[in-house]
Amino acid sequence: MRIGLFRYRVFSCALLALLLAGCDPSKSKSPAHPAPQAVAPALPPAAPQAPSPAPKPQATAQQQRIQKLIEQVEQANAQGAADYRKGKLPEAKAEFDRAVDLMLSSGIDIKSTPQLQDEFDRIVDAVNALEMEALKEGNGFAPKVEPSPADVASDVTFEVDPKIVAKARTDLATTKSDLPLVVNDYVAAYINFFAYTQRGHNTLLHAFQRAGRYKAMIQRVMSEEGVPQDLIYLAVAESGFQPRAVNAKSRAGGMWQFMPVGNYGLTRNSYMDERFDPEKSTRAYARYMKYIYSQLGDWYLSMAGYDWGTGNVQRAVEKTGYADFWELYKRNNLPAETKNYVPEILAAIIIANHPTQYGFDEITLDPPVLTDTVTLNYSVDLRLVSDLVGAPVDELVALNPSLLRLTTPPDTEFDLHLPAGTAALFQQRVAAIPKSKRYAWRYHRVTADDTLASVARTYRVPVAELAEANQMSGNDKLDGVEALVVPVAPVAASSAHTLIYTTRKGDTLVSVADRFGVSLTQLRRWNKLSGTSVKVDTGRRIRVAEPANISRSVSKHRRSARDSAKTSEIASAATTTSDSALKIVKGSQPAPKSSHRASRSTTNKSASTSHAHKRSAHQNGSSRKPN
Repeated sequence: MRIGLFRYRVFSCALLALLLAGCDPSKSKSPAHPAPQAVAPALPPAAPQAPSPAPKPQATAQQQRIQKLIEQVEQANAQGAADYRKGKLPEAKAEFDRAVDLMLSSGIDIKSTPQLQDEFDRIVDAVNALEMEALKEGNGFAPKVEPSPADVASDVTFEVDPKIVAKARTDLATTKSDLPLVVNDYVAAYINFFAYTQRGHNTLLHAFQRAGRYKAMIQRVMSEEGVPQDLIYLAVAESGFQPRAVNAKSRAGGMWQFMPVGNYGLTRNSYMDERFDPEKSTRAYARYMKYIYSQLGDWYLSMAGYDWGTGNVQRAVEKTGYADFWELYKRNNLPAETKNYVPEILAAIIIANHPTQYGFDEITLDPPVLTDTVTLNYSVDLRLVSDLVGAPVDELVALNPSLLRLTTPPDTEFDLHLPAGTAALFQQRVAAIPKSKRYAWRYHRVTADDTLASVARTYRVPVAELAEANQMSGNDKLDGVEALVVPVAPVAASSAHTLIYTTRKGDTLVSVADRFGVSLTQLRRWNKLSGTSVKVDTGRRIRVAEPANISRSVSKHRRSARDSAKTSEIASAATTTSDSALKIVKGSQPAPKSSHRASRSTTNKSASTSHAHKRSAHQNGSSRKPN
C-alpha cells in the first residue's frame, strides 16, 4: 500500500480511487486528506461489502464472453485470410462468412456493444479490402482493376502547345454534346496528356473499351432520369468504368465512387453493397447529379460539387461572388483535385467525339454484359447456383459484385444475375430443393462412375441422408439418374447435420434465424410459435430446417431411359408451379456492384461537404443525401 501511495504522490491524484477501493468505506475520507492513512485498514469481519463492487463479476463475465467471441471471430478471419493467400477463394469466403455469422449468432446485441460493433465493422472492411486486393491482382474474382485516367493524370503539367489548343478549338466546333463545352489551356493540357503520352493514352483507351460493357445501360438510365448523356464521362475520372474500383484511402467504391456512408438509396449490409451494382449505382448517380444541379444551376459547378461537395462549392461561390467554375479555378478557391476534375472530363468528352484525330482509332468496345436476372427473396449459395447452371463460381461472383458473401441475403429481395440463357434452367433445377435449404444444399450431376456412397463421400454427408433427400434407399443404384440433391449441412450449424437446434443462453429467435440462414417467419411456422416475442428459453429444441419435401418424380429422377420424357414433363410442371417470388427478367443488363469511392451530399446551401469522393484530404464535411 505504501508503494501505491508513493505512486499516487509521484503521478496523479487519479490513482487515489484505486488505492481506496479495498478500504473500509466507513474510513474512506475525502481525498483532500489522504496523508494520515499510510496503510489501508483491514476490513472488519462483520463489515458489509460496499454495494458498488457487486456488479463487477457480471460485467467481467460479459466482457470475457465478448473477448472470447472476438478471439473466435479473429481466428475465422485469420483462416479466411490464409485460404485467400493460397488462392482458395471459395474457402476464404466461407471462413469470412463464418466470422460474421459468429457475431450475428452470439446472442449479444452488436449495435449496443461498441467493442463488438467496432469488430464487426473492422471484419467487414477487412474482407472488402481483401476482395479489392484480389480484384486488383486479377486472380479470380473479376478482371484486374486498373488505375483510372484521373489517377494517372494527377501530375499533369500545364505547359501547353498552342497547336493543341488551336486543334481542340477547331474540333470543338463539330463536337456534339448535351453539356456546355469549352477549350482552354487547362482542358488542352489533359488532351495533350491523354492523346500524346503513352501512359495517358493507354489508360484512357482501356477506359473507353470498358465503357462498351455498360454504355447502353448508362445511356438508358440517364435518359430515364433526365440528365445529360455526356455525364457518362464522369466515370472516366471516377473509375475508368470499373464497377469494382475502390479508393484505398476513402473506401469510396463502385463505378461512380460512392462513400460507404450516406443515404443514396443504395443498400449496404453484411451481405451486399449496392454501390458495386452498375445499374443501381448509375441510377443513384444520375439522381444525385440532378439534385446537385438543382442547387448550383451550372453543370461545371455540379461536377465540382460531385467531387468536392455541394456545400463547399456553394461557400466558394458566396465567398467570391462568382458562380463560375473557371473564375473559382483562377482565384484558387478550389482544391487542386477539383480543379483538375472538370478539365479532364471535358478532355475525355472531346477525344471521345473525335477518336481518330487523337490517335484512338484502335478502340474496340467491349461487348455489353448481358445476363438473365432472377429476383430472389431467400438465401441461395453461389456454389449451388454454380451446380445448377454449370457456370464457375468466379463467373457468378463477377456477375454479382454487390454480394459480399457467397450467399444471397435472406428475407430481402435480391436480383441474382446469371449467365444469359440460364434463368429457366436455374428455375427448373432449384425447384427440387426446399427453399430453406438453398443456402447450404448442393446439386450434383451424376456421372457414369458415381454411386450414392461416392457422392456422399465427396460432399461429406451420410449415405442415408443423401438417399433420403432424394427419396431413394441406400442400396439404390444411380442408373438413369441425372442429378442428386445433396443435403450439405449449413456452415454455421452447431453439428454436422442439424435439423433440431437446442438453444443456448443468450439465443433469440432472431439470432437462431441468422445462424441457420432462415427467416423469423419460417422459424415461427416450423415450431408453431405465435405472437411477436423473439425471446426463447435456454435448452429449448427448435426446428431450424424444413423437412425435405421433394416431388418423387423430380428427386428420384429417372430409373431408366424409357422414363426420361415423362420425368422431363414433370420437372417442367414443377417449374411452372415453383416459388411465385421467383421472377425472370431475360436479356437485362447485369447490375454488377463494385467497389468504393466517395460522394457526399447536403440538404441545404449551408450544409457541409456533400460529395468528396477521391484520394485527397479535403473530405471533411457531413454526408447527407436529400430525401
